[in-house]
Amino acid sequence: MFMRPGQPYPLGSSVVKDEQGQVIGVNFALFSANATEVELCCYEQDSGGHWRELERYILPEYRQQIWCGFLEGAAAGLCYGYRVKGPYQPHLGHRFNPNKLLMDPYARWFKGTLQPGPWMLGYARIDEQGKPLDVECLLESPEFESELAQTQGVSADGNIGDDTLLNCVDNAWAVPRSVVVEEQAFSGKRLLPQSLNSEVIFELHVKGFTQQFPDLADELRGTYAGLGSPQVIEYLQSLGVTSVELLPVHSFFSEPFLDDKGMTNYWGYNSVAFFCPHRSYCATDDGIQEFQQMVDNFHQAGIRVILDVVYNHTAEGNRLGPSYNFRGIDNLSYYRLYPNDKRFYINDTGCGNCLDISHPRVLQLVMDSLRYWVSVMGVDGFRFDLASCLGREPKGFDAGAGFFDALLQDPILSGAAMIAEPWDIGPGGYQLGQFPLPFSEWNDRYRDTVRRFWRGDHGMLPELAKRLHGSGDLFEHSGRGPCSSVNFITSHDGFTLNDIVSYEQRHNEANGEENRDGHHENFSANYGVEGDTDEPEILAIRQQQQRNIMATLLLSQGVPMMLAGDEQSNSQRGNNNAYCQDSNIGWIDWRQDEAAQQMRSFCQRLISLRRQSAVFQTREFIHSANPKDEHALGWYDRHGDEMTWKHWAEGNCRSLQLLMKTTEADGRVEMLLIMMHASEEETEFVIPEIVEGYRWQALLTTSSAIGLPQDTESCFEAGTKLSVSARSLILLGAVMPGEQGYGRRSNA
Repeated sequence: MFMRPGQPYPLGSSVVKDEQGQVIGVNFALFSANATEVELCCYEQDSGGHWRELERYILPEYRQQIWCGFLEGAAAGLCYGYRVKGPYQPHLGHRFNPNKLLMDPYARWFKGTLQPGPWMLGYARIDEQGKPLDVECLLESPEFESELAQTQGVSADGNIGDDTLLNCVDNAWAVPRSVVVEEQAFSGKRLLPQSLNSEVIFELHVKGFTQQFPDLADELRGTYAGLGSPQVIEYLQSLGVTSVELLPVHSFFSEPFLDDKGMTNYWGYNSVAFFCPHRSYCATDDGIQEFQQMVDNFHQAGIRVILDVVYNHTAEGNRLGPSYNFRGIDNLSYYRLYPNDKRFYINDTGCGNCLDISHPRVLQLVMDSLRYWVSVMGVDGFRFDLASCLGREPKGFDAGAGFFDALLQDPILSGAAMIAEPWDIGPGGYQLGQFPLPFSEWNDRYRDTVRRFWRGDHGMLPELAKRLHGSGDLFEHSGRGPCSSVNFITSHDGFTLNDIVSYEQRHNEANGEENRDGHHENFSANYGVEGDTDEPEILAIRQQQQRNIMATLLLSQGVPMMLAGDEQSNSQRGNNNAYCQDSNIGWIDWRQDEAAQQMRSFCQRLISLRRQSAVFQTREFIHSANPKDEHALGWYDRHGDEMTWKHWAEGNCRSLQLLMKTTEADGRVEMLLIMMHASEEETEFVIPEIVEGYRWQALLTTSSAIGLPQDTESCFEAGTKLSVSARSLILLGAVMPGEQGYGRRSNA
């Protein structure tokens, strides 16, 4: 193989062919504005898994701050890494260390396994007396295990280690190699872009969902192939969800302090490479093809795939963290550093560092990654973790930030769903309702309001009405519609639905952080016993409250997002921060008892009702309360009277009726009436006098284990009194004159 000058674009490693389609070599391109030299190191792996370096090449060309070279005779499958030379001046932001083999940020695939340890640090460790620790001597020491535990724990507290001193220990034996891949565009079925207002999103973890899934082959458990299997897809279709939102699948590493405890970053919010599917989720050696096949299988079933992506920080952590790629390639360019002392990282994420998305090359990296997952991997959209970081310019969060502008004009991403987690821990980090088009946003105010209402908190009706309406108070000011609000009660972060009604306190002891981690306020209740119980009365209340909360979620304006497992009352044993629980705590327990089956049946019925109802597909907020108008959304008290300011001000009132009406293109009118009653005593509701000639049919009730009303055929006249059980919800559908029942036209 022979190295000659290459091209600065595309970044990463790219297979080059001649006019006859024959491979002639590979172009390598790496951005680094401050490096003085870049070496490409090529490797092969023997049958025992050991690496042998084949050759080193200096990238000969430097154009537009990109080091590039064309390796003639190279081909797909070549394994490589970079050694980047430059100043080691942490106070100026530079942390170059050619002793560290670095992974390509643009790599599509990696080979080998990371061996975490102090050898991954770009700086020198010191002992308690301030003397440098020689890692090579440690490896030969009989006290290696205890010494290693001591030195690895440094990054958590920073007491041992001097990041101003260069670490001269080579780490090549412990680093995965980047692999040259010949890129193949997605050839599977694509689904036409559509608004989120017709979606029911299902958030799940690739491994957690499939690890114990019934009737799945062992070799498929915890994998993309398992998630895309006929058994799983059939289950999702039967449930009725339309989109799956996958927790991070970008390649990630665990934090050193978790390695110390023998634990892992189970959720995956610790990305190290933004183009490569996470290796441990692969059932085959071709993770790219396996992922593409999974997406195609979902699309064949009409289910979209949304990825939870982490572009706000990386696995390299703070100044005492390891050097995997970005830190050693160009720390000053990739990360946001304190202006007065660039040794320290701005930490608006709480994870040790923040990528500097305002830098044009970092923005390019993110945009290239997003386009790759759409065009090559076939996905349909993204949920952006801690998205406030992505809109933070030098003067703070800006709805007109460069990242948002780049997304808006990009033709490949124009049809992709964009969902923001609209907060981080930085200054001005809470930005719910402030993101620009085309974003939808996770709505935590919806989550907290619904939890509190069904818990029986005082004075919740006004806030509840805003959330049921689609949170127009938060989103309409910028011209957005109800689909801007992604409504959720539970997500990966926090209690499951079962645990909301079973625990009043978090129980995160298994995380090894003395139960100090996770949300403190969960707006939850246990109804008499903390955690598991055999008391029939308590179990009945808990099960009904789960149905109440789920029904509220699926019957609200906006986009509903369910947490996988909630449809069958999965529990995490009170752990509300299971980020490190790659165990039975974090995996879904696919139990088949009667309660789980009943909850699944209830959710199936509820999702089916939502998807068949046009009232949830409106693209604009409805402000008319007049049921004679084409579209209407009105509020009534339990006596059937229109709500007045006095009714809204009744702090002890926990009952409400909501009317939703829409007129379809063919003139057909659809009206739904929801009766919500969070009090502890049974009471009577009166069906409001809404439109003359209409009758009402019960479609769903949470007082039934599967949601099926006792009388599904009878129709009630306006003014009829209905008995509503304590802590329950009833859904009624209007029967138009001349119809035999809700949604059933007469033969005449």
